[in-house]
Amino acid sequence: MQMERVYNFNPGPAALPLPVLERVRDELLNFQGTGMSILETSHRSPEYRQVHEGAIEALRQLLAIPDDYAVLLMGGGATLQFALVAFNLLEPGQHAEYLITGRWSEKALKEAQLVGDARAIWSSQGTNYDRVPRPDEFFISDDAAYLHYTSNNTIAGTQFHYIPETPEGVPLVCDMSSDVASRPIDVSRFGIIYAGAQKNLGPAGVTVVIIHPELLERSRAKDLPSLLSYAKIAEKNSLLNTPPVFAVYVLGLVVQHYLEQGGLKALAELNEQKARLLYETIDASGGFYRGCAKPESRSLMNVTFRLPTEDLEAQFIEEAKRERLVGLKGHRSVGGLRASLYNAVSLEAVQALTEFMKEFQRRHG
Repeated sequence: MQMERVYNFNPGPAALPLPVLERVRDELLNFQGTGMSILETSHRSPEYRQVHEGAIEALRQLLAIPDDYAVLLMGGGATLQFALVAFNLLEPGQHAEYLITGRWSEKALKEAQLVGDARAIWSSQGTNYDRVPRPDEFFISDDAAYLHYTSNNTIAGTQFHYIPETPEGVPLVCDMSSDVASRPIDVSRFGIIYAGAQKNLGPAGVTVVIIHPELLERSRAKDLPSLLSYAKIAEKNSLLNTPPVFAVYVLGLVVQHYLEQGGLKALAELNEQKARLLYETIDASGGFYRGCAKPESRSLMNVTFRLPTEDLEAQFIEEAKRERLVGLKGHRSVGGLRASLYNAVSLEAVQALTEFMKEFQRRHG
């Protein structure tokens, strides 16, 4: 008996496109006529080499990555990158600057501070991370080694809707884990973009790092262990050690699927439609549902909201599960509710959620 699939609003690992899952299923036991699974395939084999190169090329095409930028496929998640950015770019006597807009940017700063002089130049912690800064609210030093920010904040439900400007010579570093590939971006504005795949690009286990050639040259190679050096990893095309083979394979399929669906422009239009529908439902509820983020900072990827009481929130989650709406519990550190609307979440799923919300309010409001 085949189980009916749910509407998956999990924050990560998150929903994957159904056609990709079906292809993975069909190829799982016999990958490309090899007589074995991709899970069993050597990372030195020509079959995997094609998968590896294909995933990188698809990323370049989808994100319009300039030819001279390096694209690395790494393990360790975005959390490893918190330290690696500082290890590679922060020299003794220099300092780095951070915009703190949520728990993950806070963790990025703390990891960097274990490596060198990293400083917060703006924070919304005092208002429970309910917004991101306006462009005129922070000052970046001319001599900063880099400016780091998190483009989308999964826990707080906020998002930058602009790219920060930095002084000439100060690279921009972005943790784009939860909104990468959700909208067009100008990659040439960034020194480094890094993103864990498990929200918009694929399964957990692989992290995409996009790095400007000048920063690759600046990357410390002589005095860092090999797997901590961007330069050494790039030199071996991310095959310095055994890569996360299965995660790279699925990532390549997901990105190719996005290209076939119309690329970033089509994804952005759908993501805006989904978020608008959900926020309109929240705003029209007369205060029964209350958004957590300031309207100008609202995320298109993670919609956070509260109900009048925590008991009602718990009841909402349980009743939603019975309607096949899952993954709606807020992060354990803040509570409340959260609907993650990543690329693979369908408009149908959001329509089902908003209809449930209206019915729940009718019965309990």
